[in-house]
Amino acid sequence: MAELTAMTPLDGMAPLAIGGMTLSEVDLGRLTSVAPYKGRDGALGKALEAAHGVGWPEPNRATGAEGARAIWFGQRTALLAGPEPAEGLTEHAALTDQSDAWTAVTLEGAGAADVLARLVPLDLRPGVFAPGHTARTELQHMMASVTKTGEAAFLILVFRSMAQTLLHDMQVAMEGVAARGRP
Repeated sequence: MAELTAMTPLDGMAPLAIGGMTLSEVDLGRLTSVAPYKGRDGALGKALEAAHGVGWPEPNRATGAEGARAIWFGQRTALLAGPEPAEGLTEHAALTDQSDAWTAVTLEGAGAADVLARLVPLDLRPGVFAPGHTARTELQHMMASVTKTGEAAFLILVFRSMAQTLLHDMQVAMEGVAARGRP
């Protein structure tokens, strides 16, 4: 019988450090799509808060922190990252395991926003895209979720099948920013 070995999407190809910036693959734990049933939004928000300490995110926002985070993922949809969803959530929402579908990386460092500015059509200035802000957007030619997690830190998710393309595009952008002599 064949033995299967679990591999992460980037399987040892990251971290990548260039010009004071670091791109690292991150294990967010369980990823669950949460879509509230009609009329259950408020009850779902209370249940999420009670079970996992995260509120229902407003559009283009994320709640929580590393270990338990709710990321806005589209109209009336959030991605619960971290914990196994509490049983009681199924009373209020449709839950779908997305754990194997996504590649998650963090981009950190003084030039992180400059790197992303080369790849996404977002206004990443600190006064516009602050920590806790998130967007579903195009990253180069891939659909992505970009969440600002700190002053110079971003969480980026793309489909698992695009992991190597993400790594390549991020490396090229990081090298370009580093070549300009920016931090």
